[in-house]
Amino acid sequence: MSALSSVDRSPEVTLRFLAAPTDIILAGSHGVGGGRVLEWIDKAAYACAVGWSGAYCVTAYVGHIHFTRPIPSGHMVEVRSRIAMTGRSSMHIINEVLSADPREGVFTRACDCLVIFVAKDPATGKAMEVPKFVPRNEEEERVYAAAESRIELRKAIEVEMEKQTYNGPSDAPRLITRFLAKPTDVNWGGKVHGGTAMEWIDEAATACTMEFSGEHTVAVYAGGIRFYRPIQIGDLIEVDARMMRADARSMQMSVHVRAGAPTGGRGALEEAIHATITYVGVDIDGQPLPAREYIPRTEEDQRLAGHAAVLRELRAKYHPLPLISRTNPMEID
Repeated sequence: MSALSSVDRSPEVTLRFLAAPTDIILAGSHGVGGGRVLEWIDKAAYACAVGWSGAYCVTAYVGHIHFTRPIPSGHMVEVRSRIAMTGRSSMHIINEVLSADPREGVFTRACDCLVIFVAKDPATGKAMEVPKFVPRNEEEERVYAAAESRIELRKAIEVEMEKQTYNGPSDAPRLITRFLAKPTDVNWGGKVHGGTAMEWIDEAATACTMEFSGEHTVAVYAGGIRFYRPIQIGDLIEVDARMMRADARSMQMSVHVRAGAPTGGRGALEEAIHATITYVGVDIDGQPLPAREYIPRTEEDQRLAGHAAVLRELRAKYHPLPLISRTNPMEID
């Protein structure tokens, strides 16, 4: 059998476990934080990608992340990952996170998103070919078409993001954290796990939006998280969360993760990940609150506010097909 044959390779993986009290990082929170949910997704998608490709894989992109409700501690969690389409070395994987009170067993969706992994040759570190995924039924054909419809949008967003700079004078709400990457942060390939990095991103952005709004905040949507380079054990990590805009309902954040040798100081840090995430404030019952007004005043802050608006317009313009059917037969309830 050819090394690239898809025979006997499953395009699906499901993880099931209980949400623990340690998965909730904020006192008074109504559920597990968005960063921890993204960590679960990345692990399930990684297992799916490795199982399909038979090779070590790295996270290249996470996008169209919809957080629809919090997951309480003690709930049974199910993370479902399945191949939507493949390129030469890439695997587009759709993911659903559902949870249920184990006493009732009725699962409802809490989050869904797209993750793209790339297979790597362990000897050279270069991208390697993966088995081609061929849809087997009508639902898989629908999902394949939906994943394909997002390629053009993703390219347009990347072009827009490349135009932006983030180093000019700024009065925007901002939070920068620095720390060293620990051995417990790495995956099986010796690099920092993509899910761990996404948890760093959410923690910094949540802290920034909470400081600005004076309220508990939760992530509701992330348009894209792009991975540019791997992060090693012992790297100095800088997570830079900065507000781009806030309207009457939400706060849109830009988060950069930079990494490098700590001996080189901050000047040695290179861009590793860039994310844009939207947050809302919530009251004691978890209901949305109006967002505090943020008025960009410096030239760069005003330009970034315009950039955030362009990103929204692009998503409205391209009208990609929905990856997740809201009447998906995979869902239990």
